[in-house]
Amino acid sequence: MSLISITPDSHDVELEIVYATSSNFTGAPVYGRAACYLHEEAEALLRRAVAIAQHMGFRLKIFDAFRPVEAQWALWEHTPDPEFLADPRRGSPHSRGAAVDLTLIDDHGQELEMGTAFDEFSPLSHHGNLDINGQAQRNRALLIGLMSAAGWDFYRNEWWHYQLFDAKRLPVLNDHDLDEPMMPETSI
Repeated sequence: MSLISITPDSHDVELEIVYATSSNFTGAPVYGRAACYLHEEAEALLRRAVAIAQHMGFRLKIFDAFRPVEAQWALWEHTPDPEFLADPRRGSPHSRGAAVDLTLIDDHGQELEMGTAFDEFSPLSHHGNLDINGQAQRNRALLIGLMSAAGWDFYRNEWWHYQLFDAKRLPVLNDHDLDEPMMPETSI
């Protein structure tokens, strides 16, 4: 498998894997274990983004990265909204280890104002939305600029989502592809 573990120590990022908590749009944990993985190509681009952010005096805070297809199904079944979630039948860049959801934090660990919270499923989350304040616009421009400079593509509806340009060429992976599962154990 070509997924690489992303940790605060190995990549100098902050992790807040929201789907391992109840602080996400479903209101319940989706993952049984908080973990962060990326495909080796995406991991290399993440390292570039970390370096660019550090050069600018910022750090990256990651909310989600690899998402087992089982988790994509759980999210889709809760909120089947193609404007904000990939239909698991087509496959998500997250389920390929080719996407990361993140924001910028300052030298005090505070998130920069982005106009909405992570995973707000509304037009306010779209890049270029003029209904958010100017500071949030500048911060989003800063984030998209550094992520683009590092080689990432973006999704127009989510200021937090970045992915490999050709993510669809990678296989969709499930929880069993990991050495240690992320999904909660279920009784049969």
